[in-house]
Formats: sequence, structure tokens, C-alpha cells
Amino acid sequence: MMKSFFLSLLVGLLFSKNYVKPTEIDGKKKWKGEGTTPNLESIVIGRCYEYIRIKNCTEIWEAFRKAFINKDPCNILPSDYELFINLALHTIPPNKSLFWENNHLLVTSYSDRTRRYMPLCDTLIGSFGDFLNWCGQANDTGFNYDSCPNTEECENNAVESFWKIASITYAKQSSGVIYVMLNGSAIGGAYPVKGFFADYEVPNFQKDRISRIEIWVMDDIGGPDLDSCGRGSVQILEERLKTMGYDITCIDNYK
Repeated sequence: MMKSFFLSLLVGLLFSKNYVKPTEIDGKKKWKGEGTTPNLESIVIGRCYEYIRIKNCTEIWEAFRKAFINKDPCNILPSDYELFINLALHTIPPNKSLFWENNHLLVTSYSDRTRRYMPLCDTLIGSFGDFLNWCGQANDTGFNYDSCPNTEECENNAVESFWKIASITYAKQSSGVIYVMLNGSAIGGAYPVKGFFADYEVPNFQKDRISRIEIWVMDDIGGPDLDSCGRGSVQILEERLKTMGYDITCIDNYK
């Protein structure tokens, strides 16, 4: 299922120009981003066992770790996580997928730990990366706890590539009614025309599996109403989805 994606993506990302040479301190590269989260292995294996008991969490962890360990931290591709994705993949129930931009905490509150919805961060794949950071370094089998490259320094870093393939997989697995939560108070627009949702999720929706798309535009409590259904960036999203042939509805401040 994923093979054609990996092959096409590999060619494009191998020639990425977004690379900034890091500074060096005592001969060691110093990146601008946060280093690997302390106790990363214990955290993600713990999350895995808490999440699901029919998977081999140790095997999944090893596949995750091997995607970026002992490699140039600016040359990690989404395809490097292929084995991890295949091992951690599970069914997403119809009518449970919840996509979002700029409102992570509100999304997790609405999802209620998959009781109501199942956003990417509440899948087993997403749980491995949610609020965590990680990277390795070339010719070293350990983690870099001091610093990791951010997207400004290089696009093909371990975290960015992880969320790209996780987003693509989640979109392809989603079915039934699809829900999208956007932040109407976000500076720059509720729907970023460049972002994970726009670039990796929307293009990978499976039209024959989706019955309807429902957009919720949620303003911050006490925040400005900068974007809403039928105007601004939300209108751009509505028109894009309609052009793709989807039946859509949009609700301001869904409750």
C-alpha cells in the first residue's frame, strides 16, 4: 500500500535544498532544536503497552529507533519509518478521524482518549511522537540529548519525517465522516495553506472511503474571531475540498 509513496517521496526529498550548516562546539555539532527527550525509550514503550496489548512494543520501538539512529540527522526520510509504520498500524474506526491545525490541546480534550474521536496523536503511531523530540547522529549508535536539527536547519530531520509519514498513513486510513478542527483565532489563518494537514493529509484522503467532511472553526476563549466558515482561509479549504468532490459542512464554534 505504501510502496509507491515511498519511492516517489524518496526522489523529491533527497534533493531538498533546505539545509543550514550547524555550528560546532568542541568538534560536536550544535543544532538549534531541543535534544532527544530524556528516557525516550521508557516513555514510548510505556505508552505502547498502555495503548494496546496485542502488539510487540519492543519490536515496534526497535523499528522506530532504527529509522534514525546512526544516521545523519538531516538525512532521515519518511520511508525510513516504513517498518515502524507497518508494525504499529491499526484500524481507525469509521467516523472517528479528527484532523486539526493550531489547537492540539483542544483536540485532545474533545477526543477524550479515543472515546469520542481518534486524532492522529491518539493512534499508536502518533503516541510515539506526541510532545516528544528525538534524533541520532552519524556514526553513533546513541541519541543526541544535547540538540537536534529543527525544520529551519533541515527539512529531512527525524521528527519532521516521522510526522509526514504518520500524517499520510492516518489520512489514508480514515473513513466515514471526517472531522476537521481549525483555530479561528490563529494569526495567519485557521487553515495554513502550507502545513501537515494541507500538504500531507488532504491529498491522501481516500474519496471512496469518505462520506462527508465536517469542518469546525473554533475561536480561542476570549480570543479574536479572525477566521470563520465561508471567509478567509477557511473558504480556501472549503473550495479545495469541494473541487476534490467532497460533500462538506462547516460550523463556527462547534459545541
